[in-house]
Amino acid sequence: MRRRITALLMAVVLVFAVGSLANGAEVIKLKAANYLPTTHKMSLLTGKFCDEIKKRTNGRVEIAYYPGGTLLSPVKMFNGIVTGIADMGVSHISYTRGRFPVTEVFALPLGFPSGYVASKVSQDFYDKFKPKEWDSVQLLYINSSGPLIVQTISKPVRTLEDFKGLKIRATGETADIVKALGALPIPLEMPDVYESLRRAVLDGIMVDLSTLKYWKFAEVVKNVTASWRLGTGYTFYFVMNKAKWNALPPDIQKIFMEVAAETQDAQSRLWNEMDLEGLEAFRKENGQLISLSDAEASRWIKAVEPLMANYKKEMVSKGFKSADVDSWTSFINERIEYWKAEEKRRGVKAPFEK
Repeated sequence: MRRRITALLMAVVLVFAVGSLANGAEVIKLKAANYLPTTHKMSLLTGKFCDEIKKRTNGRVEIAYYPGGTLLSPVKMFNGIVTGIADMGVSHISYTRGRFPVTEVFALPLGFPSGYVASKVSQDFYDKFKPKEWDSVQLLYINSSGPLIVQTISKPVRTLEDFKGLKIRATGETADIVKALGALPIPLEMPDVYESLRRAVLDGIMVDLSTLKYWKFAEVVKNVTASWRLGTGYTFYFVMNKAKWNALPPDIQKIFMEVAAETQDAQSRLWNEMDLEGLEAFRKENGQLISLSDAEASRWIKAVEPLMANYKKEMVSKGFKSADVDSWTSFINERIEYWKAEEKRRGVKAPFEK
């Protein structure tokens, strides 16, 4: 009898041991990269995404997270994911100008009034048009910053004449906007901007309000010009290596996209929240907030109008039709109005009046 009990116990132990080994072999290990600082709210949100994936897959997927540019820089992010240096990653399209020509329509001055609205519209745009430029990866979600505004270290900018000749950090298509307004665009990666502003290598930067807190620019810039009615921003992506995505079981892919949709909504709200926090940080430093008059804002808008025609011409040269571009901008304009109403209905606070 004792032998039978002992044999039975050994069999049970063996079953559990084999099961544990099998379960261990099934764990899918991935690497996610983010160039934003470790404590940045967008960086923390990506970390929550990774944790939520592990939770909802019951540990079948574990994602090692590398924030703060420890694995890939913003410029190298997309190619690093395609080639497998990281399996997933966050950056924005203006760091690789020309790589996402269709999505670059969001860099045009189309009147995005807030990060919430811009983010919702950018996701709607992708879902409708599915630009082929994203086919080499699995796009988990896309979002756009709050409207870009002018921050300067010393000279207040109240008019176009004040802006002329200033050295302003700008990347991608934003450089075209800065140039159209009369300033000199200087391309720099964000981790290098603070020191360049502090040392007055730059006169300023054109970027969203959130950076005043989350990149600490409120410490070094003295003036903010609320040029938000130009309505342009930086469009961010969270993508996954295509081969790694294709290797995931369908049920896990479903979980990924469910968590991605929830995170996109959280990120959309986060842009407004961070912009408001940036504005508050700037005020605590006694910075000067300059609002453009309606007449002056109209001058700025008129100055950048040629960029739309230039974009359309460039896209036609790439094989698109003029009507394609018109359909994109028409869709964007319609969704801006929809999400402006939804922003108000849902009680999402925004930094600028609309």
